[in-house]
Amino acid sequence: MSLKLDGKKLSLEIEEKLKNYIYINKTIVKRNPGLAVIRIGEDPASGVYVKNKEKACSRVGIKSFIFHLKDTVEQKEVEELLNKLNLDNDIDGILLQLPIPKKFDEQRLISYINPKKDVDGLNEQNIGKLVKNEPAMRSCTPAGIVNLLRSQNITIEGKKIVVIGRSLLVGKPISLMLLNLNGTVTMTHSKTKNLNKICREADILIAAAGKPNLIDASFVKEGAVIIDVGIHRLTSSDKRKVRLCGDVLLEDVIPKVFAYTPVPGGVGPMTVTMLLVNTIYSWQKQFGLSSTLNDLLP
Repeated sequence: MSLKLDGKKLSLEIEEKLKNYIYINKTIVKRNPGLAVIRIGEDPASGVYVKNKEKACSRVGIKSFIFHLKDTVEQKEVEELLNKLNLDNDIDGILLQLPIPKKFDEQRLISYINPKKDVDGLNEQNIGKLVKNEPAMRSCTPAGIVNLLRSQNITIEGKKIVVIGRSLLVGKPISLMLLNLNGTVTMTHSKTKNLNKICREADILIAAAGKPNLIDASFVKEGAVIIDVGIHRLTSSDKRKVRLCGDVLLEDVIPKVFAYTPVPGGVGPMTVTMLLVNTIYSWQKQFGLSSTLNDLLP
């Protein structure tokens, strides 16, 4: 029987550690950690994600500051807000909720975020530190994946790992993290030839392609571990029902694999939890607190 890598269960366990850490240390520094989230426009999925992050902050004791800007706002105004938050001593983490409307220069805005407050790990300084394998903020979804693997003592060192997708959010940082942990990593993408042949060689297969049900049993080696990063909302033919699925056709793949992540309840909850970890990491660095949490940042 295949092992389910339960991200929801692990995220709750980590949240309990974070809650206790904040409770013990807030009396020393006289304030709770603070996270600022900037949302631009009315993307409905972003609204759900921001609300989930706000609830998660509340559960562990992080104070959240939500800035919901209209899509008529100008780039310069967002940059000014970021500069203000960079200087605010009550803010330990700053998150720009993606995606944002196309009229904005996304990477320029990310570059405005103080690297020490960049809880998404996307500022070029933090990406550079990941490349050099130096301690820093780590991109949340990839860090969550590493913690899921570690939680079940799944070996990374020496394993053949195939990553489908090369985005800055997932594909590139997870490849670097696993390479730093001595995995043998192959990165694939939409232009890769013989994709299913390459995937069948993987001990660990990470699907972050952004295409629903792309990966079926023909892509998977017997006994492999499969991590499904995708999340898609599919509407039934009569448009009455909406169901969630990932990049992996799970019912086809599960009988063949050693371990898998469900959708929902796999990678998603861990992404939010790692946002909390990054915020507390920044908080403890600012005040020079001792930490038992640094092992959560690969």
